[in-house]
Amino acid sequence: MLLRRTLILAALAAAFFRTQAQGAEPAAWVDPFIGTTNFGATNPGAVLPNGMMAVVPFNVMGSDKNVYDKDARWWSTPYEYHNKFFTGFAHGALSGVGCPDMGSLLTMATTGELRPDYREYGSEYSDEVASPGYYAVSLSKYGIRAEATATARTSVERYTFPEGKGNLLLNLGEGLTNESGAMVRRVSDTEIEGMKLLGTFCYNPQKVFPVYFVLRVSKAPRAAGYWKKQRPMTGVEAEWTPDNGRYKFYNEYGCEMAGDDIGYWFTYDDLAAGEQIEVRMGISYVSMENARLNLEAEQPDGTTFDAIRTAARSRWNADLGRIRVEGGTDDQRKVFYTALYHALIHPNLLNDINGEYPVMEHSGHVGVTSGDRYTVFSLWDTYRNVHQLLTLVYPERQVEMVRSMIDISREWGWMPRWELYGRETFTMEGDPAIPVIVDTWMKGLRDYDIEAAYAAFRKSATTPGAQNPLRPDIDPYIERGYIPLGVYSQDLAGDLSVSHALEYYVADAALARLADSLGHREDAQMFRQRSLGYRHYYDKEYGTLRPINGDGTFLTPFDPKAGENFSTAPGFHEGSAWNYTFYVPHDVEGLVRLMGGRKRFVEKLQAVFDEGHYDPANEPDIAYAYLFSRFPGEAWRTQRETRRLLDKYFTVKPDGIPGNDDTGTMSAWAVFTMLGFYPDCPGEPAYTITTPTFDRAEIDTPQGVLTIEKRGEGYIRRMTLGGKPLTTYRVAHDELLRGGQLTLELQNSKHQ
Repeated sequence: MLLRRTLILAALAAAFFRTQAQGAEPAAWVDPFIGTTNFGATNPGAVLPNGMMAVVPFNVMGSDKNVYDKDARWWSTPYEYHNKFFTGFAHGALSGVGCPDMGSLLTMATTGELRPDYREYGSEYSDEVASPGYYAVSLSKYGIRAEATATARTSVERYTFPEGKGNLLLNLGEGLTNESGAMVRRVSDTEIEGMKLLGTFCYNPQKVFPVYFVLRVSKAPRAAGYWKKQRPMTGVEAEWTPDNGRYKFYNEYGCEMAGDDIGYWFTYDDLAAGEQIEVRMGISYVSMENARLNLEAEQPDGTTFDAIRTAARSRWNADLGRIRVEGGTDDQRKVFYTALYHALIHPNLLNDINGEYPVMEHSGHVGVTSGDRYTVFSLWDTYRNVHQLLTLVYPERQVEMVRSMIDISREWGWMPRWELYGRETFTMEGDPAIPVIVDTWMKGLRDYDIEAAYAAFRKSATTPGAQNPLRPDIDPYIERGYIPLGVYSQDLAGDLSVSHALEYYVADAALARLADSLGHREDAQMFRQRSLGYRHYYDKEYGTLRPINGDGTFLTPFDPKAGENFSTAPGFHEGSAWNYTFYVPHDVEGLVRLMGGRKRFVEKLQAVFDEGHYDPANEPDIAYAYLFSRFPGEAWRTQRETRRLLDKYFTVKPDGIPGNDDTGTMSAWAVFTMLGFYPDCPGEPAYTITTPTFDRAEIDTPQGVLTIEKRGEGYIRRMTLGGKPLTTYRVAHDELLRGGQLTLELQNSKHQ
């Protein structure tokens, strides 16, 4: 009896440890340091799924030891993994974007004498840890342990001090982009409020917008006040010393400070060793009153740091736990759940707890939503896969995002392209809201005003260029079917005619599908015909797309590799002709005919991978590997290349994302690919199947649990969906969900 009981206990213990090893808690597999170097532009800060608040360590300025410094203006995130000089926590920062913005409202803890210059008060650090909803670090200069966690719209930091004198600082003069203008006002001994201007995304002269804040400390200070950086009197700014008057201090209670390079300080004397002081902040893009409402609603009296941290982790576990995987290595699980984590940061909340939000492109105007209003629509990136992932697994959020885009079009007159906190940045190109909403509609999520959306789509697809901010070069596109060089040059990237046109073709193909669904037959025919204009760019001499001059001739001289590695080339944005030639997902069969048939197409597509033309760090060729599966007998190439790409470019190291994550787009590619299917044509409700990474995956969907099971290793030999044989590698969204279980039997041989 005793032996039996011992064996039972041993079996239970083994099962428990197996469960722990497999990660019963999905958040345990997330490593927020993945993607924090190699221009991945992610950060390890504390944030909730799609939350407004992100409290992020700021280390990209202030030290000669930094790999990336404030003077390197191209760095687009407050944090870089190899830097080790902490200058505070930024609040409301972005993740995985290619241009600097946000990353302000810097809070910092110090000991000893008060010094407001970040180059003086910054500190090297150690013992850095991060997990979903939590970040902590030890400041070597001060012996302070700094921790941070977050709610949807607020943050709380906890600083553990050594014995003696301590300070808390709020720096409103520094940040990623340092727009001028801020204000701070004392409310009480333990509370201040204010605002900071933000904007200038991607170096364009955008209209600035304010972020408002309310900050509270948990202990009344011995003294507190303001500082203001003084202008140099000699024309040459001297290095700061305590006595040269570069900063002026104010400690009169009851006043406020406004201007550039300002801040607020709290000073504490006689702190006990290990004494903790908390800093709580609520933010709003509407008003200081709303920032206070957010803080009071999400951190009511009595709420502890640890309770908020626990709630944040629970929220992440709930969201990440909608997909459950079995099998695979520990590293593969880390890659998968970290990718899913990154794909759930943006778009993020814009509305306050009372439903108010800043109206699109109307400074000072306030709207009210009964649901959630979202922002940070990096649609040129996310229309390819992030929104398809949300539609599949987080449909309630995707519907609110679609409603947000439709409301943006009502307020501003146009759909968003790359919207940021109520401002259109006009970054990148195309009309990407169209395939996002069409894809959502065609997959059965329909609780929004689709006719209003269609009217906005038709407006951007037909309005002449002089009055069309989304398609300023649309006139020759309509008249000729293509855009020649010299019509329009966007921002700093040069002449992007081919890239622009290809985006319009994809959008119009999706629009044709929606028009047909809504019964607009003539429109459907018109937009479908327009979507085929890519044929004008095909050049038989090189076998690629090639820019066209104003007189209709091809650009000469021409190098199809020009533009690779993000260099500048006429006609293409952040890529070469090789990166764009196969980006006709809506008419692969037509492109096959142009290239001389299936054999030539497959050979040329394989050459993209074999000769190093594929760019894993940018979007136009992100679905290339899936094109092989369009042809009988060639699906093994898709399975081989997707496996190679995953193994090479997605790792558990800080550089484990192949370049800029683009608000989750690279990560969403990894999520889908590791699950074994991918939405390879935006706006078309279908997926292409590849070999899954895991033995089994369960995905919560609106239609129930979708199970994907892999048996064996190697290449796919046989597939069943819902127990019935599946003979094609492209499967419709509804068919996949109705089937419920996709089973893939593998073998070592690639022959099918």
